[in-house]
Amino acid sequence: MKAIVIRTGGAADVLRLETLDTPEPQRGQARVHLRAAALNHRDIWQRKAYAGPAPMVLGSDGAGTVAAVGAAEDTAWVGKDVVINPSLHWGDREDAPGHGFQILGNPTPGTYAEQVIVPVENLALKPTHLTFRQAAALPLAGLTVWRALFTQGRLRAGETVLLPGIGSGVGGLALAFAKGAGARVFVTSSSAQKIKDAEAAGADGGVNYTAADWEEQVRRLAGADGIDLVMDHSGAQTIPAALRLVRPGGRIVFFGATTGPQLSLGLRDAYFKQVHLIGTTMGSPREFDALFRYIAHARYVPAIRHAYPLDEAPAAHTLMENGGQFGKIVLEM
Repeated sequence: MKAIVIRTGGAADVLRLETLDTPEPQRGQARVHLRAAALNHRDIWQRKAYAGPAPMVLGSDGAGTVAAVGAAEDTAWVGKDVVINPSLHWGDREDAPGHGFQILGNPTPGTYAEQVIVPVENLALKPTHLTFRQAAALPLAGLTVWRALFTQGRLRAGETVLLPGIGSGVGGLALAFAKGAGARVFVTSSSAQKIKDAEAAGADGGVNYTAADWEEQVRRLAGADGIDLVMDHSGAQTIPAALRLVRPGGRIVFFGATTGPQLSLGLRDAYFKQVHLIGTTMGSPREFDALFRYIAHARYVPAIRHAYPLDEAPAAHTLMENGGQFGKIVLEM
């Protein structure tokens, strides 16, 4: 099979198209013939820092058709069009994953390939209204956003949400899901075009965070009731501002560190305002099921403006690394 592999960490050009042996599923596993995979920022970090055994196939998101299974009791899956839940071995608890938890795409070989092996329990039927490209764009970002907004963030209709750094795949999904839940949503970006695109997609307003008074602009947009929930994936440069902007008793849910993993935080601001600062990542199998029930019921379709053939994975990584995308970036087999 053809696959994009890395043998050492580095820039985007360490991603190479190679021919690997087609893997065979063991008991409890399925081999999926992939039609599309999607990029996530996790792939960038994994690529830059990789120092493990080679070759490794990155990629957490994928959709395709089940080609083979490892046990007779799972043969009903063969030939089914599926989407893959990349949250492996989560466990039975809802508050946090168990000790065996992994994310597909290192150390388990991922979806930048024509074939991938996954546990049968991580298969879900592809919603019939979605193409493979659209379905592949949803799992990791969609699951992360679903847990962040509804499980950890406890979002309710009528509340106000702030999404810093709109334009990413998670940002677009968060905007759609929050609006679908009846929330007001405001966004920030350094790009006037991304703000305009977000408003066209339903955002109630946006602010360019390079402006000296951008925080005051957000406060004016939010009005007297303030910001109930900030969903942050940027980290060091945005959480201190989120703490200043969120209302007393509000929530900040965070799950990324694209602007850095370390920050200086004013603790008095947090405890005097009684702010809930909540970390999250990925989600449980139950949340994945809820996400795809919603997608099927609402007939939600993700926005995809950037699609590349598999062998152009380095160009796709470069686009994401430079922040040039709006919505998800997809590789097609």
